[in-house]
Amino acid sequence: MPVTGSRRTLFRAAALALALSALVLTETAYAAKPVGSGKGANTEQSAGNDGKGIYAAARIQYSGSVAKGGGRGNVTSTDVNWTPPPCWYAPYLGAKDFKKEMSKHIDSQLNAPGMGGTAGAALGEAKRHYEDGYGWTDTPGYKDYNVENDGKGMFWAGVENPDEPDYLKRTSCTDLPFWVENGDAPPPQYEEAISPEILAALAYQHMQLPDTKVTLAPEANTKVNLPTWAWLDKAVFDEVQATAALNVPGFNIQATTTARPVSLKLEPGTKDAETYPASGECVLNADDSIGEPYVKGKADETPPCGIRYLRSSGDGTYKLRATITWDIAWTGTGGAGGDLPNGTFGNEQAVTVQEIQAVNR
Repeated sequence: MPVTGSRRTLFRAAALALALSALVLTETAYAAKPVGSGKGANTEQSAGNDGKGIYAAARIQYSGSVAKGGGRGNVTSTDVNWTPPPCWYAPYLGAKDFKKEMSKHIDSQLNAPGMGGTAGAALGEAKRHYEDGYGWTDTPGYKDYNVENDGKGMFWAGVENPDEPDYLKRTSCTDLPFWVENGDAPPPQYEEAISPEILAALAYQHMQLPDTKVTLAPEANTKVNLPTWAWLDKAVFDEVQATAALNVPGFNIQATTTARPVSLKLEPGTKDAETYPASGECVLNADDSIGEPYVKGKADETPPCGIRYLRSSGDGTYKLRATITWDIAWTGTGGAGGDLPNGTFGNEQAVTVQEIQAVNR
């Protein structure tokens, strides 16, 4: 029997009620220990298997240079309107395990004190949907939780992005769990279904970029009106990759997000300074380095990348901020790929600026 309009709204209400009893998934913390170098911790999160069967609660795995502990990485998008997905639909349980969990949740909610009205009606509709084949035009219902097809596919459910601060966005994947056959794509109406593109955005969100400490000459103590040279060698400053993957029976996808440095922005920490070039942005050289190392005899020359402080820092220091802009793109399963917004990450380093002492004879 098809369901449209207000009926489908009831189904969404049922999904929200069930989410309150923890049916809708939330990602767990990372399980593996970090390894790696200054380019970020190499961390993996294993797929969950919490006793509900081999299809239970499939999780995204992260590897490469990703934030230690599984939190948000340090990359900041240059596009203020871009955000990672707040939630998505992903494989949850096989039919038999799903029947066990879903029927338990529905019955406990229906039997809860005070359950009635719209929420009670919605839960009753959900029970009919999974037990009696009650559905709507583009989403058929199921007989006995589709257990006759156990092992041939999985029920998919909403997953919240734990790093999304807006709770309402995080819980916006409110459709009831739906069945997907092994090897099939999710139905097209589920635009938030997990995909290589979503995985790429999540890899971007978890990406850990290396610290940005430029080499200076003079190194820490410079003089008023003396050009300070700044540079980054290619050897300490290279591309970074992070991979997100989802692997369950009949459904395996992944995406790798790659960040490549393109420019360095210098902010002196005081208005009493000039930057070289005037914009303060030093672009990549042909050998992928930035700036030019200082060599003896060039003290009075203008550096291709650097700063000239016009006033002493007194008893303190100036906080020089060096920010690298990264060009970010992704590739994924099936030849998919594309560009993501440029990212930035920067650090501050202390610079002491002294007056040049004149000697009178």
